[in-house]
Amino acid sequence: MVPPAGTPPPNPQQIQQFLSSVLSQRGPSALPYAEDTKWLIRQHLLTLISTFPSLDPKTATFTHNDGRSVNLLQADGTVPMPFQGVTYNIPVIIWLMESYPRHPPCVYVNPTRDMIIKRPHPHVTPSGLVSIPYLQNWIYPSSNLVDLVRELSACFSREPPLYSQRRPSPSPNSSPNPNPSHNQSNPAVMSNYGPSPSPQARPQPARPFPPSPYGGRPQPQPQTEDQTEVFKRNAVNKLVEMVHADITGMRKAREVEVEGLFSTQALLRRREEEIDRGLKELQDEREGLEQQLQIVLMNSDILEAWVRENQSKNIDLKDLNVDNAFECVDVLSKQMLDCTSADLAIEDVVYALDKALQEGAVPFDSYLRNVRLLSREQFFHRATAAKVRAAQMQAQVASMASRSPHYAT
Repeated sequence: MVPPAGTPPPNPQQIQQFLSSVLSQRGPSALPYAEDTKWLIRQHLLTLISTFPSLDPKTATFTHNDGRSVNLLQADGTVPMPFQGVTYNIPVIIWLMESYPRHPPCVYVNPTRDMIIKRPHPHVTPSGLVSIPYLQNWIYPSSNLVDLVRELSACFSREPPLYSQRRPSPSPNSSPNPNPSHNQSNPAVMSNYGPSPSPQARPQPARPFPPSPYGGRPQPQPQTEDQTEVFKRNAVNKLVEMVHADITGMRKAREVEVEGLFSTQALLRRREEEIDRGLKELQDEREGLEQQLQIVLMNSDILEAWVRENQSKNIDLKDLNVDNAFECVDVLSKQMLDCTSADLAIEDVVYALDKALQEGAVPFDSYLRNVRLLSREQFFHRATAAKVRAAQMQAQVASMASRSPHYAT
């Protein structure tokens, strides 16, 4: 490939500084790219410029179909196109859209005034928009600009997208052109975008390029393409379409499988959380049961010790006095026992009076009088029990306070 005449080679240091500057801007003038992808965009452009120096990174205003205008990065320049042993330069503009690199860039063929777009073309629309399988099958993060330009070069080599417009015929007084092939329609033949001819090169025969569909006089002798080449090109295009269809189907199938795996992963994570909660609850319950078991074992030891201690005592159950079966530790405990037993006894008496009233064994006035007396007596017993309980609590606190220095030492 021969770069355009008069264009100095790009300075890598200046390009790096330019990209670092525009991608590090903040505020309203910042480029609309995600922060986590700006470093990858910079690397893609640097690799592209180092591989294809004919492309130059710039910033320009891109207008969407809905009228929105946004400042974006672009790679403007030429793409090499080998065609029948000669390398031509196709002018293109590669726009890096807002969602790049997660989504493919937007590629346009940029013809000059002396060029026209071939119609119809399998990969280029009349407006210059390029659509090739590599763009349609863009995969983040493996896809990149270098491979894109290589695919553009390969696709354009099979089917050139541009033709040079026909020049007007020279006047009869002018000298005839020794090489008539330059008057024919050649793909992308321009002073700045074609190959540099050698001064000593011999005239080449006319190349079988398809004529431009726009303007110009018809060829005096129409040229036909070789049937073998036509068949080969059609077969290659058919294979590309079949491979593209297979890749699209496989990608859709893989996407469905990935979605299913994501759903299964989410379900497994929920079940994992449920299992973890269940295990934690079981561990807590186990610890609680172990504590209760320790309490039961301690109480069993106390009861067994009491049984062993009192087993040797010969007690005649016939002469046993129920009131003396339990001995209180102190006066407060004895008073609490008396108040509690009196309270429960009054409850039983009131219950018996209720039954007798329902059966008609006790007159109603007698029932009311006895219930009033019993309730008054029960009130005093309960009040006394409450005072005794408070006194016991105070005594217990005082006892614990007196023993605390002993435990502290």
